[in-house]
Amino acid sequence: MGQHSAIWQGYVDSSLMGSGQFDKAAILAYDFSDVEASSPGFTIAPQELTGLAAIFKDPSSAFANGIIVGGEKFVTIKADERSVYGKKGKEGIVIVKANSCVFVAHHGEAVQTTNAATVVENLADYINNPR
Repeated sequence: MGQHSAIWQGYVDSSLMGSGQFDKAAILAYDFSDVEASSPGFTIAPQELTGLAAIFKDPSSAFANGIIVGGEKFVTIKADERSVYGKKGKEGIVIVKANSCVFVAHHGEAVQTTNAATVVENLADYINNPR
């Protein structure tokens, strides 16, 4: 865990989990080298970090291979240099790269991916341009 872990944990707890949109969330180091903070029980394996780094280097690869996070595989519904979204049934994953970190948030069946994505995208915008 990096030096910003306590700060990042606050974002996981209040901004992501506190939004009511997610059942699991994490913040990764910008270079995908480590998990800086996460909700209880949400584990992202080292090989999954490597896989996410590869997706952000070549977003089109996500459509061919899917997204694997927390031991679950998701079908890619969006992938570009900033954001990757995936679905598994009605569950979803939203991954957004900000200037200093990467947000990963999982939502359950009762939440729409578009609504969940808005929360994460807005948080990334805030991190990128704090007012």
